[in-house]
Amino acid sequence: MRTRNDDDERDGKDPEQHQMTIWEHLEELRSRIVKMMIAFLIGAIVSWIYRQELFQLITVPFVEAWKAARPDQPVITFPAPASLFIAYVRLSALAGVVGALPFMLWQIWAFIAPGLYSREKRLALPFVVSSCALFAGGGYFGWKVAFKIAFEFFLRMSGPVGPIEVKPSVMVSEYLDFVTNMLLAFGLMAELPVLVFFLSVAGLVTHKHLIKFFRYFIVIAFVVAAVITPPDPLSQLLLAVPLVLLYAVSIIVAFFFSRRRKDDESQSDHDDNKDKKEPPSKAAE
Repeated sequence: MRTRNDDDERDGKDPEQHQMTIWEHLEELRSRIVKMMIAFLIGAIVSWIYRQELFQLITVPFVEAWKAARPDQPVITFPAPASLFIAYVRLSALAGVVGALPFMLWQIWAFIAPGLYSREKRLALPFVVSSCALFAGGGYFGWKVAFKIAFEFFLRMSGPVGPIEVKPSVMVSEYLDFVTNMLLAFGLMAELPVLVFFLSVAGLVTHKHLIKFFRYFIVIAFVVAAVITPPDPLSQLLLAVPLVLLYAVSIIVAFFFSRRRKDDESQSDHDDNKDKKEPPSKAAE
């Protein structure tokens, strides 16, 4: 339960100084959104300048899978004159969002921070760093491991089928759709421990709740993987299995935080009981 001391800790010596009207909140929200849009535009412009290097980077798993599955040179085509231009615009926008993500997360935290206790505000830097690191780690896992396995699996289906030679014709727009969806899926999947941590901070879940829900989460993980990934078992496994492992990591995170929270509550109750037992001090003569 939050006490008056907790309120003083949040609001400071003069709580009225920290109270804002709804219009001031909306003005601050508008300012934060404008800053995030500017950061996105800067990231997108820089990404457009290096669009060819970015395209070469995201096609590395495809090229490696093609060389492992086929003897000819890897090829990506586009059906209309403007298709490649549109693909570069989409790629630049995606890279702009990823590049501006740390700044965006910091702006989101700065908007909600005034309503938090001082001990909760200390989570700002860990929140931004861990969120970005986990998202980047999930995307890197997809780019480095999952994409190559999936592409090689698909490309090995090409080749001679009786008298017919079946050749892959990968369109640039479809390739970007696949890569974008998978990168976002793997990146968001890796955010699960952060989500569980903040749910634990809010007291909404504990490790016991997560353990009881584990069997149901396995089913949910495969359902989510089936919806997000292409309709093949390999891609679903490449997403669902790491998601289940991250859920197990989240249980460990919730366990340590729940134990720490229980110790803090026990110490607080002990201090309260100690204060009640102490006799009132005598007035100074």
